[in-house]
Amino acid sequence: MFTGITEAMGTIRDISRQGTNKTFNVESPISDQLKVDQSVMHNGVCLTVTAVEGNRHTVTAIDETLKKTNLGTLAPGDLVNLERSMQMGGLLDGHIVQGHCDETAKCTAIEEKEGSRLYYFTLSPEHAGLVVPRGSIAINGVSLTVAGITQATFYVAIIPYTYEHTNFKHLREGALVNIEYDILGKYLMRQIEVYKDAR
Repeated sequence: MFTGITEAMGTIRDISRQGTNKTFNVESPISDQLKVDQSVMHNGVCLTVTAVEGNRHTVTAIDETLKKTNLGTLAPGDLVNLERSMQMGGLLDGHIVQGHCDETAKCTAIEEKEGSRLYYFTLSPEHAGLVVPRGSIAINGVSLTVAGITQATFYVAIIPYTYEHTNFKHLREGALVNIEYDILGKYLMRQIEVYKDAR
């Protein structure tokens, strides 16, 4: 379990393929603190560390993960947001994030504001009920507040600190991002579906 507060950015140094899986060699400021079998969120995706060497660590994403997230589009030199799993009793500065992405969304526009930026993303009709104004959402593993919703998009406001310390700084229109909707909303939606089916 995670909080959506990015600890560091990692740089993809090498990518190899084994069958339908991809293995990523990542260089980061926290790599030398990691351990094999540790869960680390990469762009919002929970992956298991399989090797650590100096300031680099290795993780593998299976085919299903590559299809559901933007990890399959990564190339050497790309930056990913990293977060280690939260510790029980620690501060929950963001919101409860599982590292299990629901889908990807496309960045449709970036609007410069005085002191901040608005990022617009496609709104999936299937999951539109899970996007709530001033509610929580994880984008590339970053815990954010939904600033507003239009008919086809939702948008978030990125403050300068988040812009500088996550890969939002390198996000461009047309880019795919990983989306994880608030787990509380997903449980509520599921309960409503079960209740309707039982009637």
